[in-house]
Amino acid sequence: MNALNTALQQTQATTTSSTETILSLPHQLKKQLPLSANLAAQIEQHRTTIENILNGVDPRLMVITGPCSIHDPIAALEYAEKLIELQAQVSDQIFLVMRTYIEKPRTTVGWKGYMYDPTLDGSSNMQLGLEKSRELYLQIIEKGLPIASEILSPMATAYFNDLLAWGAIGARTSESQIHREISSHMPYSIGFKNGTDGSIQIALDAIQSASNSHQFMGMSQSGLPCVLNSVGNPKAHLILRGSNSGPNYQLAEIEKIREKAKGELPALVIDCSHGNSHKDPLKQPEVLRTIVAQRVKTHVRGVMLESHLVDGNQKISCDMTYGQSVTDGCLGWDKTTTLIQQIANDLRTVSLKRSA
Repeated sequence: MNALNTALQQTQATTTSSTETILSLPHQLKKQLPLSANLAAQIEQHRTTIENILNGVDPRLMVITGPCSIHDPIAALEYAEKLIELQAQVSDQIFLVMRTYIEKPRTTVGWKGYMYDPTLDGSSNMQLGLEKSRELYLQIIEKGLPIASEILSPMATAYFNDLLAWGAIGARTSESQIHREISSHMPYSIGFKNGTDGSIQIALDAIQSASNSHQFMGMSQSGLPCVLNSVGNPKAHLILRGSNSGPNYQLAEIEKIREKAKGELPALVIDCSHGNSHKDPLKQPEVLRTIVAQRVKTHVRGVMLESHLVDGNQKISCDMTYGQSVTDGCLGWDKTTTLIQQIANDLRTVSLKRSA
């Protein structure tokens, strides 16, 4: 009995030390910050364009570019303004999607993203984070841009599933059953990254799982636990992000993956950062140029860039550089725009040779 009483006391102490904060329900936030019919039609068009690119119907290269993570909405909106101007210059060869990540996976601990701590002070005002994230998403979409993010918290998807044009499942969560199930329920294209150890099979299994229908526990728009019946996501695809031991974007590596997949390789998107650039953001241009040079043989449909207004990254402090990442290092805007313009010209040259 003494042991049982001690255990109960410890449980009660643990329980009372935790706190709960009630958040707005998904349908309440959507009513507070609604999506207009015109913007809904724009998002649907962008989703269709991405699907056509992944299927090879649209020959353009999809470039998903933007900050490693959003932390300053003013800088994010400035980036969006620049990106929409760049899209007008390269739209014949490239379809730009803005990377707008509001959640960040942490290996141990650290700042979890704009949705969790929008004031960057550890107060973790998630209600404010949800509101500010949806508000920012709508502002970017209103500029005419499709937006992309990583699916990290399955419960958060209900707040933003009407806004995203593309989504990613990270290297640490591609093996997660719940992430595969929730991906099967999302109305937009979703890419699965290979594991941090380089495992491709994890992502291939995830794609197969997400492409099929599932019944699983989730949260309804009214915030109640429910059974979700998904129909499967036919737009699931593979993201190569390199590994702890090195890159996997080169033609030889892709051929090995194709052999492992027995010739049935899903649509390919390549992350120019992480293991493919040895975590050096300034090496991303080299990676992208190689991808484009080999694209005739690899049939890569899209690429990902970590890019912001200023090169590099910084720690969160009271004296931060405007437009510089607070998570992974990014390629600055000047280098980004020069790179994308060069790539568009390279793709035009390839198109002319094919038509000659």
